[in-house]
Amino acid sequence: MPLVNNKVGDESTVSTGKSLTDAKALVESLIKVVACHRHLASCMGGCTDSLQLRDELRQTRERALTLAISICQRLTTTLRDKSLPQEQRQDSELLWVSFSSSLELLHIDMCKVFKMADIFTIAENTSLVLTGLQGGGTEVAARALSLQDLQQVESTEPPAGLEGQERSNLEQDISRMDHMIDDMESKVNVLRWMVEPQGTLFPVGSTDSMSMALLSVDEECPGPGTDVESAEPAPLCQRSHIFALILLSVVIMVAATLSVCIVLLT
Repeated sequence: MPLVNNKVGDESTVSTGKSLTDAKALVESLIKVVACHRHLASCMGGCTDSLQLRDELRQTRERALTLAISICQRLTTTLRDKSLPQEQRQDSELLWVSFSSSLELLHIDMCKVFKMADIFTIAENTSLVLTGLQGGGTEVAARALSLQDLQQVESTEPPAGLEGQERSNLEQDISRMDHMIDDMESKVNVLRWMVEPQGTLFPVGSTDSMSMALLSVDEECPGPGTDVESAEPAPLCQRSHIFALILLSVVIMVAATLSVCIVLLT
């Protein structure tokens, strides 16, 4: 009877599970950083555009690229493993779809920032659009980067050659992103439309504005399983519809009665 080393198999399964847990945490962090970068990119060219905003964009972009490289290495190694169990492969493919979608959004925003930097320069404040907005995204960027506070840029005027250097660095990062996406597609073939979603990546206990809005909608519109006695009374518009139907039925009955009487009398 052949001997099977169950200990080695169990250790491999535990190691793969821990790797997936770490990859999931990294993907969640990447999603937050990409969302922060998108928020900051939307402020480009407006009255909140400043040297501080450009520095926050650079920091979030660098953080996103660092996370992307780490996630790409982990998921590529995992998905290329042919001995991976089916359940763990499904989880890995789901993370891969979320990761690649986040990379595409980041790539779009980086290209947008690259083009907007040519139109709106920090050196010419008169070219900025007066949108009426106030404040910036410092708190959002600090929260996405897991920092207590971001170092404020004291200088209001950029040093000579700073924008040109930033443009060159951004162009290099966009090129790195292009190569990373091409390399991912050549090494791992995961069809997005074949991956079945299994739920959200965000924690259930998060109390963001979207979850609060959904909660308020659920409270206002109880589902079919809600007790009738505990439900709120019907709105006035529904009552008016019922009254109109009753009135219309009475009118039809009276008209039919009059028609019969006229026929009998003639």
